[in-house]
Amino acid sequence: MRETVVVEKEKVELNKPVMIEGLPGLGLVGKIVTEYLIKQLKAQKIAELYSPHFAYYVLVNNSGSIRLLRSEFYCWKKEKEGNDLLLLTGDSQPQTIEGQYEVADAILNYADKSGVELIVTIGGYRKEVKDEPQVLASATSQVTLGKALEAGAKNSPAGGPIVGTAGMLVGLAKFRETEAVCLLVETPGYMPDPRAAKSVLGVLTKMLDLRVDLSGLDKEISKSEQIEERMKKIEEQRRISQKTKRKIEEEKVSYIS
Repeated sequence: MRETVVVEKEKVELNKPVMIEGLPGLGLVGKIVTEYLIKQLKAQKIAELYSPHFAYYVLVNNSGSIRLLRSEFYCWKKEKEGNDLLLLTGDSQPQTIEGQYEVADAILNYADKSGVELIVTIGGYRKEVKDEPQVLASATSQVTLGKALEAGAKNSPAGGPIVGTAGMLVGLAKFRETEAVCLLVETPGYMPDPRAAKSVLGVLTKMLDLRVDLSGLDKEISKSEQIEERMKKIEEQRRISQKTKRKIEEEKVSYIS
C-alpha cells in the first residue's frame, strides 16, 4: 500500500449530511463520542479508510484473525426531515506530518463525494477539570461558530494550536469552502474520559437537533471516577513513601556526622 485509500462497502444517498469526526486523541474523547453515537443510533458502516501513514502493526481478534489499522465511516439516516449523519471513527491517527495532510484530504474527498454540508471535529483540550468540562469551539465562519456557541460551547482561546486530524480537517475544509467546526472539551487527557465525552455530546446534540439518550455514559463515568480515585491514592502513598525514605536518609547522614 503506497497511498491512502477509501474502500466503500455500501453506496447510500444521504440528505444534507453532517460529518462527525472522532479519532483517538486526548482522553479518547472523540472516539468515545462517535462510537457512542454509532451504537445509540444503530448506524451502518459504509466505508473503510486504510493508510500507510498509520502505525505499523496489525490488530488480532478473538478468533486469531488479523487486520490492518483503519478508519471507518458510518451513516445514519434521519427519519424526519433534517440532516443525515456521516460518522468517522478509527484505530489511529496518521503518524507523520505528511500523513496527516494525506489522510485529511482523503477524508474530505469522501465527504465531498457524499455531499457533506458541515464537518464537526471532536477532540480534547488538556486541562485539569474540577467542575463540568467546558466545550471550546472554533470554526470556518462566524455563522457556524455561532451555532456552536448557542448550543453551549465557549470560544476557543486565541493562538492555541489544534493538533491532529481534528484541526487539519477544519483547516483544509476552509480551502474547499466547506463549513466546519471543531469542538474541544477540557480533559486531563491521560485516560479515557467519558465525562468529557458526555459534555461535548450535550453541545453536539443541541447543535444538530439530535435525540440521543446520554444516560448510557453514566456507568462509564462512575468507573472512570473510581479508577481516578484509586490512582490518586496510589500516588499519595508513593509520595508518603518517598518522604519517609528521605527522612530516614537524612537521619543517617546526621548520625554519621
